[in-house]
Amino acid sequence: MSSPQTSQPGHPGVTDGRTPLWRGHNVFRVVTFLYACCWVVAQFSQYRRPWLAVLVLVVMGAWTAFTVWRYWRRSGRTNRLVALDVAVVTVLFLSSEFILNDRQMSTGQPSVVTAWHPTMVTASAAQWGAVGGVAAGILAAVCNMLLRGYLDSGIWLDTLLLIGVGLVLGLASDTARRSTDRLARALRAEAATAERERLARSIHDSVLQVLARVRRRGAELGGEAAELARLAGEQEIALRALIATTPQESTEDGEADLAARLQVLRTGRIQVSVPGNPVLLPEPTCSDLHSVVREALANVERHAGADAKAWVLLEELPDEVVLSVRDDGPGIPQGRLEEAAGEGRLGVAKSIRGRVIALGGTITLDTAPGEGTEWEVRVPRPPAPAKRRKGGDR
Repeated sequence: MSSPQTSQPGHPGVTDGRTPLWRGHNVFRVVTFLYACCWVVAQFSQYRRPWLAVLVLVVMGAWTAFTVWRYWRRSGRTNRLVALDVAVVTVLFLSSEFILNDRQMSTGQPSVVTAWHPTMVTASAAQWGAVGGVAAGILAAVCNMLLRGYLDSGIWLDTLLLIGVGLVLGLASDTARRSTDRLARALRAEAATAERERLARSIHDSVLQVLARVRRRGAELGGEAAELARLAGEQEIALRALIATTPQESTEDGEADLAARLQVLRTGRIQVSVPGNPVLLPEPTCSDLHSVVREALANVERHAGADAKAWVLLEELPDEVVLSVRDDGPGIPQGRLEEAAGEGRLGVAKSIRGRVIALGGTITLDTAPGEGTEWEVRVPRPPAPAKRRKGGDR
Protein backbone atom coordinates (compact mmCIF):
# COMPACT_ATOMS: atom_id res chain seq x y z
CA MET A 1 0.00 0.00 0.00
CA SER A 2 1.07 3.57 -0.55
CA SER A 3 1.60 5.95 2.31
CA PRO A 4 -1.53 7.15 4.03
CA GLN A 5 -0.13 10.66 4.12
CA THR A 6 -2.38 11.89 1.35
CA SER A 7 -3.30 15.42 0.47
CA GLN A 8 -6.70 16.90 0.99
CA PRO A 9 -8.66 17.70 -2.14
CA GLY A 10 -8.37 21.41 -2.74
CA HIS A 11 -5.24 21.64 -0.60
CA PRO A 12 -2.41 20.38 -2.83
CA GLY A 13 0.64 19.35 -0.84
CA VAL A 14 -1.16 19.57 2.51
CA THR A 15 -1.46 16.37 4.51
CA ASP A 16 -4.92 15.68 5.89
CA GLY A 17 -4.63 16.29 9.64
CA ARG A 18 -7.26 13.59 10.27
CA THR A 19 -5.14 10.83 8.74
CA PRO A 20 -3.90 9.58 12.17
CA LEU A 21 -7.53 9.27 13.30
CA TRP A 22 -8.38 7.18 10.26
CA ARG A 23 -5.29 5.06 10.76
CA GLY A 24 -6.37 4.41 14.36
CA HIS A 25 -9.90 3.60 13.19
CA ASN A 26 -8.58 1.02 10.71
CA VAL A 27 -6.47 -0.68 13.36
CA PHE A 28 -9.39 -0.66 15.79
CA ARG A 29 -11.69 -2.21 13.19
CA VAL A 30 -9.28 -5.04 12.39
CA VAL A 31 -8.59 -5.79 16.07
CA THR A 32 -12.30 -5.80 17.02
CA PHE A 33 -13.08 -8.06 14.06
CA LEU A 34 -10.56 -10.61 15.33
CA TYR A 35 -12.05 -10.21 18.82
CA ALA A 36 -15.52 -10.94 17.39
CA CYS A 37 -14.17 -14.05 15.67
CA CYS A 38 -12.95 -15.37 19.03
CA TRP A 39 -16.36 -14.86 20.63
CA VAL A 40 -18.18 -16.54 17.74
CA VAL A 41 -15.96 -19.60 18.17
CA ALA A 42 -16.54 -19.59 21.94
CA GLN A 43 -20.35 -19.30 21.68
CA PHE A 44 -20.89 -21.13 18.41
CA SER A 45 -22.61 -24.17 19.87
CA GLN A 46 -25.05 -22.01 21.84
CA TYR A 47 -26.38 -19.91 18.97
CA ARG A 48 -29.90 -20.43 17.71
CA ARG A 49 -28.70 -20.12 14.11
CA PRO A 50 -24.97 -20.85 13.96
CA TRP A 51 -24.97 -20.68 10.15
CA LEU A 52 -26.25 -17.07 10.33
CA ALA A 53 -23.45 -16.20 12.76
CA VAL A 54 -20.93 -17.54 10.25
CA LEU A 55 -22.57 -15.51 7.47
CA VAL A 56 -22.44 -12.33 9.58
CA LEU A 57 -18.79 -13.00 10.37
CA VAL A 58 -17.97 -13.43 6.66
CA VAL A 59 -19.72 -10.16 5.78
CA MET A 60 -17.89 -8.44 8.65
CA GLY A 61 -14.55 -9.66 7.35
CA ALA A 62 -15.27 -8.58 3.78
CA TRP A 63 -16.56 -5.19 4.91
CA THR A 64 -13.56 -4.69 7.20
CA ALA A 65 -11.13 -5.42 4.36
CA PHE A 66 -13.02 -3.15 1.94
CA THR A 67 -13.33 -0.17 4.28
CA VAL A 68 -9.75 -0.39 5.52
CA TRP A 69 -8.63 -0.28 1.89
CA ARG A 70 -10.92 2.67 1.07
CA TYR A 71 -10.19 4.65 4.22
CA TRP A 72 -6.45 4.24 3.68
CA ARG A 73 -6.57 7.04 1.08
CA ARG A 74 -8.11 10.46 1.55
CA SER A 75 -10.03 10.15 -1.73
CA GLY A 76 -11.84 7.09 -0.38
CA ARG A 77 -13.19 8.79 2.75
CA THR A 78 -16.41 10.04 1.24
CA ASN A 79 -19.60 10.98 3.06
CA ARG A 80 -21.51 8.37 1.10
CA LEU A 81 -19.18 5.54 2.12
CA VAL A 82 -19.21 6.54 5.79
CA ALA A 83 -23.03 6.71 5.77
CA LEU A 84 -23.14 3.26 4.14
CA ASP A 85 -20.63 2.05 6.75
CA VAL A 86 -22.96 3.14 9.55
CA ALA A 87 -25.89 1.36 7.88
CA VAL A 88 -23.97 -1.91 7.32
CA VAL A 89 -22.62 -2.04 10.88
CA THR A 90 -26.08 -1.31 12.30
CA VAL A 91 -27.74 -4.06 10.27
CA LEU A 92 -25.08 -6.61 11.21
CA PHE A 93 -25.39 -5.66 14.86
CA LEU A 94 -29.19 -6.01 14.88
CA SER A 95 -28.92 -9.41 13.18
CA SER A 96 -27.91 -10.79 16.59
CA GLU A 97 -31.64 -10.80 17.39
CA PHE A 98 -31.93 -13.90 15.18
CA ILE A 99 -28.70 -15.55 16.37
CA LEU A 100 -28.42 -15.23 20.16
CA ASN A 101 -30.66 -17.44 22.33
CA ASP A 102 -32.86 -16.10 25.12
CA ARG A 103 -30.33 -16.82 27.85
CA GLN A 104 -27.55 -15.02 25.97
CA MET A 105 -29.84 -12.04 25.51
CA SER A 106 -31.00 -11.86 29.13
CA THR A 107 -27.55 -12.32 30.65
CA GLY A 108 -25.87 -9.70 28.47
CA GLN A 109 -23.62 -12.07 26.51
CA PRO A 110 -21.71 -10.37 23.66
CA SER A 111 -23.50 -9.97 20.34
CA VAL A 112 -22.00 -11.49 17.21
CA VAL A 113 -20.31 -8.22 16.21
CA THR A 114 -19.47 -7.35 19.87
CA ALA A 115 -16.76 -4.64 20.06
CA TRP A 116 -16.81 -4.20 16.25
CA HIS A 117 -20.04 -2.25 16.70
CA PRO A 118 -18.41 1.04 17.94
CA THR A 119 -16.32 1.30 14.76
CA MET A 120 -19.30 3.03 13.14
CA VAL A 121 -18.91 5.73 15.78
CA THR A 122 -15.17 6.19 15.22
CA ALA A 123 -15.66 6.43 11.44
CA SER A 124 -18.43 9.01 11.81
CA ALA A 125 -16.41 11.07 14.27
CA ALA A 126 -13.35 11.09 12.01
CA GLN A 127 -15.40 12.14 8.99
CA TRP A 128 -18.00 14.52 10.44
CA GLY A 129 -16.47 15.77 13.66
CA ALA A 130 -18.17 16.08 17.04
CA VAL A 131 -21.71 16.39 15.66
CA GLY A 132 -21.38 13.27 13.50
CA GLY A 133 -19.62 11.32 16.23
CA VAL A 134 -22.26 12.07 18.86
CA ALA A 135 -25.10 11.31 16.41
CA ALA A 136 -23.55 7.94 15.53
CA GLY A 137 -22.98 7.22 19.22
CA ILE A 138 -26.63 7.90 20.00
CA LEU A 139 -27.75 5.66 17.12
CA ALA A 140 -25.47 2.83 18.29
CA ALA A 141 -26.72 3.20 21.88
CA VAL A 142 -30.39 3.13 20.83
CA CYS A 143 -29.80 -0.01 18.73
CA ASN A 144 -28.09 -1.63 21.72
CA MET A 145 -31.11 -0.87 23.93
CA LEU A 146 -33.55 -2.19 21.32
CA LEU A 147 -31.58 -5.40 20.87
CA ARG A 148 -31.33 -6.14 24.58
CA GLY A 149 -34.85 -5.07 25.46
CA TYR A 150 -33.93 -3.91 28.98
CA LEU A 151 -31.91 -1.26 30.78
CA ASP A 152 -29.34 -1.87 33.48
CA SER A 153 -26.04 -0.38 34.59
CA GLY A 154 -24.18 -2.20 31.81
CA ILE A 155 -26.43 -0.76 29.10
CA TRP A 156 -26.10 2.76 30.51
CA LEU A 157 -22.31 2.36 30.66
CA ASP A 158 -22.26 1.26 27.01
CA THR A 159 -24.36 4.30 26.13
CA LEU A 160 -21.99 6.65 27.91
CA LEU A 161 -18.95 5.11 26.24
CA LEU A 162 -20.46 5.15 22.74
CA ILE A 163 -21.50 8.80 22.93
CA GLY A 164 -18.33 9.82 24.78
CA VAL A 165 -16.07 8.21 22.19
CA GLY A 166 -17.98 9.97 19.40
CA LEU A 167 -17.64 13.32 21.16
CA VAL A 168 -13.94 13.05 22.02
CA LEU A 169 -12.83 11.74 18.61
CA GLY A 170 -15.13 14.21 16.89
CA LEU A 171 -13.55 17.14 18.70
CA ALA A 172 -10.11 15.84 17.73
CA SER A 173 -11.28 15.57 14.11
CA ASP A 174 -12.63 19.14 14.12
CA THR A 175 -9.36 20.44 15.52
CA ALA A 176 -7.33 18.52 12.94
CA ARG A 177 -9.50 19.82 10.11
CA ARG A 178 -9.12 23.44 11.24
CA SER A 179 -5.35 22.99 11.55
CA THR A 180 -5.22 21.58 8.04
CA ASP A 181 -7.21 24.53 6.69
CA ARG A 182 -4.94 27.03 8.44
CA LEU A 183 -1.84 25.31 7.06
CA ALA A 184 -3.35 25.29 3.57
CA ARG A 185 -4.06 29.03 3.75
CA ALA A 186 -0.52 29.72 4.95
CA LEU A 187 0.96 27.66 2.11
CA ARG A 188 -1.22 29.42 -0.47
CA ALA A 189 -0.12 32.80 0.85
CA GLU A 190 3.51 31.70 0.81
CA ALA A 191 3.23 30.45 -2.76
CA ALA A 192 1.54 33.67 -3.89
CA THR A 193 4.19 35.77 -2.15
CA ALA A 194 6.96 33.80 -3.84
CA GLU A 195 5.27 34.33 -7.20
CA ARG A 196 5.06 38.07 -6.63
CA GLU A 197 8.70 38.18 -5.61
CA ARG A 198 9.58 36.36 -8.81
CA LEU A 199 7.46 38.83 -10.76
CA ALA A 200 9.11 41.78 -9.01
CA ARG A 201 12.55 40.47 -9.95
CA SER A 202 11.49 40.01 -13.58
CA ILE A 203 10.10 43.55 -13.86
CA HIS A 204 13.07 45.85 -13.90
CA ASP A 205 12.68 49.22 -12.23
CA SER A 206 13.18 50.86 -15.63
CA VAL A 207 9.59 49.91 -16.52
CA LEU A 208 8.31 51.99 -13.63
CA GLN A 209 10.69 54.81 -14.53
CA VAL A 210 9.39 54.88 -18.10
CA LEU A 211 5.79 55.03 -16.89
CA ALA A 212 6.65 57.86 -14.50
CA ARG A 213 8.41 59.76 -17.28
CA VAL A 214 5.47 59.31 -19.65
CA ARG A 215 3.14 60.57 -16.92
CA ARG A 216 5.20 63.70 -16.23
CA ARG A 217 5.89 64.51 -19.87
CA GLY A 218 2.29 63.95 -20.91
CA ALA A 219 1.05 66.27 -18.17
CA GLU A 220 3.46 68.94 -19.42
CA LEU A 221 2.33 68.62 -23.04
CA GLY A 222 -1.39 68.66 -22.23
CA GLY A 223 -4.11 67.83 -24.70
CA GLU A 224 -4.34 64.19 -25.75
CA ALA A 225 -0.96 63.58 -24.16
CA ALA A 226 -2.50 64.45 -20.79
CA GLU A 227 -4.90 61.52 -21.13
CA LEU A 228 -1.96 59.22 -21.89
CA ALA A 229 -0.23 60.65 -18.83
CA ARG A 230 -3.25 59.81 -16.68
CA LEU A 231 -3.36 56.24 -17.99
CA ALA A 232 0.39 55.84 -17.46
CA GLY A 233 0.01 57.09 -13.90
CA GLU A 234 -2.77 54.62 -13.17
CA GLN A 235 -0.71 51.75 -14.58
CA GLU A 236 2.32 52.81 -12.55
CA ILE A 237 0.28 52.70 -9.34
CA ALA A 238 -1.26 49.36 -10.28
CA LEU A 239 2.12 47.86 -11.17
CA ARG A 240 3.72 49.04 -7.94
CA ALA A 241 0.81 47.59 -5.96
CA LEU A 242 1.07 44.31 -7.85
CA ILE A 243 4.73 43.72 -7.16
CA ALA A 244 4.52 44.97 -3.56
CA THR A 245 1.34 43.31 -2.41
CA THR A 246 1.56 40.48 0.10
CA PRO A 247 -1.56 38.32 -0.33
CA GLN A 248 -3.84 38.63 2.66
CA GLU A 249 -5.78 35.56 3.75
CA SER A 250 -9.04 35.92 5.64
CA THR A 251 -9.10 34.63 9.19
CA GLU A 252 -11.32 31.77 10.34
CA ASP A 253 -13.93 34.40 11.26
CA GLY A 254 -13.92 35.85 7.72
CA GLU A 255 -11.91 38.97 8.66
CA ALA A 256 -9.13 40.69 6.71
CA ASP A 257 -6.45 43.23 7.66
CA LEU A 258 -7.34 46.65 6.24
CA ALA A 259 -3.98 48.11 7.34
CA ALA A 260 -2.04 45.61 5.23
CA ARG A 261 -4.20 46.31 2.18
CA LEU A 262 -3.73 50.06 2.44
CA GLN A 263 0.04 49.88 2.84
CA VAL A 264 0.52 48.64 -0.72
CA LEU A 265 -0.95 51.91 -2.04
CA ARG A 266 2.15 53.76 -0.88
CA THR A 267 4.16 55.43 -3.69
CA GLY A 268 6.51 58.38 -3.98
CA ARG A 269 3.51 60.72 -4.00
CA ILE A 270 1.23 58.82 -1.64
CA GLN A 271 2.04 58.47 2.05
CA VAL A 272 0.12 55.86 4.07
CA SER A 273 -0.05 55.82 7.86
CA VAL A 274 -1.68 52.86 9.60
CA PRO A 275 -1.64 51.43 13.15
CA GLY A 276 1.16 49.06 14.03
CA ASN A 277 -1.31 46.26 14.79
CA PRO A 278 -3.64 44.59 12.25
CA VAL A 279 -7.00 46.30 11.75
CA LEU A 280 -9.30 43.31 11.28
CA LEU A 281 -12.66 43.88 9.63
CA PRO A 282 -15.13 41.59 7.86
CA GLU A 283 -13.88 40.81 4.37
CA PRO A 284 -16.69 42.72 2.52
CA THR A 285 -16.17 45.81 4.70
CA CYS A 286 -12.41 45.67 4.21
CA SER A 287 -12.77 45.39 0.42
CA ASP A 288 -15.27 48.27 0.25
CA LEU A 289 -13.07 50.61 2.30
CA HIS A 290 -10.04 49.68 0.22
CA SER A 291 -12.03 50.54 -2.93
CA VAL A 292 -13.09 53.87 -1.40
CA VAL A 293 -9.47 54.83 -0.78
CA ARG A 294 -8.38 53.76 -4.26
CA GLU A 295 -11.17 55.80 -5.87
CA ALA A 296 -10.21 58.85 -3.81
CA LEU A 297 -6.56 58.45 -4.86
CA ALA A 298 -7.64 58.04 -8.49
CA ASN A 299 -9.45 61.38 -8.21
CA VAL A 300 -6.25 62.93 -6.89
CA GLU A 301 -4.38 61.55 -9.89
CA ARG A 302 -7.01 62.87 -12.32
CA HIS A 303 -7.76 66.28 -10.87
CA ALA A 304 -5.09 67.46 -8.41
CA GLY A 305 -2.23 67.79 -10.85
CA ALA A 306 0.93 65.88 -11.67
CA ASP A 307 2.86 67.18 -8.66
CA ALA A 308 0.10 66.77 -6.08
CA LYS A 309 0.77 64.58 -3.08
CA ALA A 310 -1.70 62.55 -1.06
CA TRP A 311 -1.82 61.24 2.50
CA VAL A 312 -3.86 58.28 3.72
CA LEU A 313 -4.45 57.92 7.45
CA LEU A 314 -6.16 54.94 9.11
CA GLU A 315 -7.26 55.15 12.73
CA GLU A 316 -8.80 52.34 14.76
CA LEU A 317 -11.14 53.46 17.55
CA PRO A 318 -13.06 51.22 19.95
CA ASP A 319 -16.37 51.68 18.13
CA GLU A 320 -15.40 52.80 14.64
CA VAL A 321 -12.72 52.95 11.97
CA VAL A 322 -11.70 56.36 10.62
CA LEU A 323 -10.10 56.82 7.19
CA SER A 324 -8.74 60.13 5.92
CA VAL A 325 -7.53 60.81 2.39
CA ARG A 326 -5.99 64.26 1.92
CA ASP A 327 -4.17 65.92 -0.96
CA ASP A 328 -2.44 69.27 -1.54
CA GLY A 329 -4.11 69.92 -4.89
CA PRO A 330 -6.15 72.95 -5.97
CA GLY A 331 -9.27 71.80 -4.12
CA ILE A 332 -12.81 71.32 -5.43
CA PRO A 333 -14.82 74.42 -6.35
CA GLN A 334 -18.19 74.90 -4.67
CA GLY A 335 -20.90 72.92 -6.46
CA ARG A 336 -18.48 71.01 -8.69
CA LEU A 337 -19.51 67.57 -7.38
CA GLU A 338 -23.19 68.26 -7.99
CA GLU A 339 -22.37 69.50 -11.46
CA ALA A 340 -20.37 66.34 -12.22
CA ALA A 341 -23.23 64.16 -11.00
CA GLY A 342 -25.62 66.08 -13.25
CA GLU A 343 -23.31 65.39 -16.21
CA GLY A 344 -23.46 61.66 -15.47
CA ARG A 345 -20.01 61.35 -13.92
CA LEU A 346 -20.91 59.48 -10.76
CA GLY A 347 -17.49 58.29 -9.56
CA VAL A 348 -17.66 60.16 -6.27
CA ALA A 349 -21.38 59.65 -5.72
CA LYS A 350 -21.35 55.90 -6.31
CA SER A 351 -17.83 54.66 -5.69
CA ILE A 352 -17.15 56.69 -2.56
CA ARG A 353 -20.32 57.98 -0.95
CA GLY A 354 -22.46 55.02 -2.03
CA ARG A 355 -20.09 52.47 -0.55
CA VAL A 356 -19.73 54.33 2.74
CA ILE A 357 -23.50 54.76 3.16
CA ALA A 358 -24.01 51.05 2.40
CA LEU A 359 -21.60 50.26 5.26
CA GLY A 360 -23.65 52.40 7.64
CA GLY A 361 -20.91 55.02 7.87
CA THR A 362 -20.57 58.74 7.30
CA ILE A 363 -18.36 60.71 4.94
CA THR A 364 -17.40 64.38 5.06
CA LEU A 365 -15.56 66.53 2.55
CA ASP A 366 -13.34 69.43 3.57
CA THR A 367 -12.12 71.45 0.61
CA ALA A 368 -11.63 74.98 -0.61
CA PRO A 369 -10.00 76.47 -3.72
CA GLY A 370 -6.23 76.37 -3.30
CA GLU A 371 -6.37 74.42 -0.03
CA GLY A 372 -6.52 70.83 -1.22
CA THR A 373 -9.14 68.20 -0.46
CA GLU A 374 -9.71 65.91 2.51
CA TRP A 375 -12.19 63.06 2.72
CA GLU A 376 -12.96 61.67 6.16
CA VAL A 377 -14.79 58.33 6.35
CA ARG A 378 -16.17 56.93 9.59
CA VAL A 379 -17.50 53.37 9.61
CA PRO A 380 -18.82 51.65 12.77
CA ARG A 381 -17.01 48.49 13.78
CA PRO A 382 -19.19 45.36 13.70
CA PRO A 383 -19.47 43.35 16.92
CA ALA A 384 -16.33 41.28 17.48
CA PRO A 385 -16.85 37.53 16.91
CA ALA A 386 -16.95 35.43 20.03
CA LYS A 387 -13.49 34.08 20.83
CA ARG A 388 -13.01 30.45 21.65
CA ARG A 389 -12.08 30.05 25.28
CA LYS A 390 -8.73 28.47 25.86
CA GLY A 391 -8.46 25.29 27.84
CA GLY A 392 -8.47 25.95 31.54
CA ASP A 393 -10.39 29.24 31.28
CA ARG A 394 -13.54 29.54 33.31
